[in-house]
Amino acid sequence: MNHQRLMHLFCGLAVTILLATFSPMWAQQAGTGFLKVKANTGRAGVFVDGKYLGPAANFAMARKYVVAAGEHDLVLREPRYQECKTTVKIDAGKTTTVAQSLQPRALATPPFGRLRLTGFEKYAAVYVNEGYIGHADEFSAPGQGLLLNPGDYNLKVTSQAGSTLLEQKITIRQNEVARVQAK
Repeated sequence: MNHQRLMHLFCGLAVTILLATFSPMWAQQAGTGFLKVKANTGRAGVFVDGKYLGPAANFAMARKYVVAAGEHDLVLREPRYQECKTTVKIDAGKTTTVAQSLQPRALATPPFGRLRLTGFEKYAAVYVNEGYIGHADEFSAPGQGLLLNPGDYNLKVTSQAGSTLLEQKITIRQNEVARVQAK
């Protein structure tokens, strides 16, 4: 390994150690803690006090979100499972882990059309007829898409910060792909 690569590796390791050491202290001083959700479906959307934070997991690894210290309403939503509501207490500077097993719903039946989204931020929340159905990255790649029965729907996409990125009516046709591009 050459000297330059070794220096980059050393600097990266030093930054990682500093962040790991000071992150909890910063969170405690800022009056925030961390929330991790371990659910039987990592696709579940994590909502704290009605605000979408993102998915419970990414590539089977639970995500960690910064949340203000105190008691909060936690809701887990995934269209194939029943919604789960609970209260969670976040302590400043600490990580609170919630483990939850969501109960499956009955499967939808064909015929289907497909909704495909492109150009949105990875974890933008996607709503169909005001119901959370996942994040944009789940419906963006070739071969991906949300299966919906033919019909008219109201589509809304919001950023993780809560701003509306897109709101429009869409029509899903049997055996066709409806493509929606970010504006």
